[in-house]
Amino acid sequence: MPKKTVRDIDVKGKRVLVRVDFNVPLKAGKVAEDTRIKAALPTISYLCEQGAKVILISHLGRPKGAPDDGLRLDPVAIRLGELIGRPVRKVDDCTGPEVEAAVESLDASGILLLENIRFHPGETKNDPHLSQRLAALCDIFVNDAFGTVHRAHASVVGVAALRPAVAGFLMKKELEVLSGLLSRPERPFVVIIGGAKISDKIGVLENLVDRVEKMLIGGGMANTFLAAQGQKMGLSLVETDRFAAARSLLSRAKARGLQVVLPVDLAVAESQAPGAPIRVVPADAVGEGWMALDIGPETVRLFTAALAGAKTVFWNGPLGLFEQPPFDAGTIAIAQALPGNGATTVIGGGDTVRAVKRAGVMEKITHVSTGGGASLRFLEGKGLPGLAVLQDK
Repeated sequence: MPKKTVRDIDVKGKRVLVRVDFNVPLKAGKVAEDTRIKAALPTISYLCEQGAKVILISHLGRPKGAPDDGLRLDPVAIRLGELIGRPVRKVDDCTGPEVEAAVESLDASGILLLENIRFHPGETKNDPHLSQRLAALCDIFVNDAFGTVHRAHASVVGVAALRPAVAGFLMKKELEVLSGLLSRPERPFVVIIGGAKISDKIGVLENLVDRVEKMLIGGGMANTFLAAQGQKMGLSLVETDRFAAARSLLSRAKARGLQVVLPVDLAVAESQAPGAPIRVVPADAVGEGWMALDIGPETVRLFTAALAGAKTVFWNGPLGLFEQPPFDAGTIAIAQALPGNGATTVIGGGDTVRAVKRAGVMEKITHVSTGGGASLRFLEGKGLPGLAVLQDK
C-alpha cells in the first residue's frame, strides 16, 4: 500500500525529525562525493518552505557505537549548507541538554544536523530509551533514507513507532520505481545480478524468476552456479552450501522457459595480487590453482546480445573483481551495453553505480537506487521494518 508523504501531513511550525542517508565518503576533512546529500534536498527544501523546524539525523560509516572523530558529520553540514543555500547548524550529539537546547532555539525553516547516530550503541540495537529520547525532540518523523529501511534501528523503526511517521520524497520515488519493476515492467525485462555471493541475492533471483524474460549472472556468485553444474572452479570463490539453491533456481527457470545466461569464459589469475599473470579460459577450464576474477570477452558478447532490445533492466552487483583493474573490464563493458532509447534502467549497489560512472553512461540510467541492500530486500518480496512503521496513505 502507498505510504503517506510529507505532503500528506501538516508540518508548519512543527519539529520534524528527518532520517536522511548522509553516509558519504570523506577525504581530507571534506565531502568527496555528495550524491546522497543532493538526493535529500527536495524533502529538506519542502519542509523549510512549509515553515517546519528541520532536524536531520544520519549515520556515517561504522563507528561501532562510540564516537570517532574521523566520522563526525561537520563536513556534511558544511556541504549541505552550500547545496541548499541556507545555514545548517551542527551539534555534537543526538540527545542530551545541548541537543534539546538547539532544537528549542531552532527557528521555523531552520535546519539542525545531529551528530552521527551510530556513535550511540543503542542505535543498531533499536534501544527503546534512545528511541524515546529521539522522539522527544520532534512532533513528526520523516524517513527519507531508503537505504536504511531494512534495518530495525532506533532512528529508523524505534522513533517512528512513537511519532506520526511518513515518507520523504526520495523514499516515495524509490518505492514507486521498485514497485513498478515487480508489478508493471515494460517487456522484455532483463535482470543482471553480480557480486561475490549467491547467498546475498538468491532470494531476489527466486522472486524474479517468474517476472523476467532473461537473467544474466556474473561475478563471484556465477562461480557457484557453474560449480553446482559440475564444473571445476579451481581456487575461485564458491559457496558449496548453496549448490541446491542454485540447481533449484536453474530448474525453475528451465521449466518456465526463462533464459539464464551464465559465463562461458572467464578471466582467471593465480592470485588477486596486482601484476599476477592473467589468462582467459572457457568457464569449464579454470584449472587447479587459478581463480575466476572477471567475465571473459565471449561472455560480454552474450550478455550484450541478451540486453539488446530490453525495455526494462535491473542491475545489482559487479561482474568481476571490479575494484581491481583489469578485472573491471567485463563490468564496464556491460555498463556500456545497457540499452538507451527510452528503456527503463535501474541500478543499485555502490560498485554498480561506480561502474556506470566509470563507463560514462549515466545518461542511460533511469534511476539509481540509494539503497543497495534495501532494494534487494524489496525485490525479494521481504518485509522492510523501516517501511512497515510509516503511515499508509
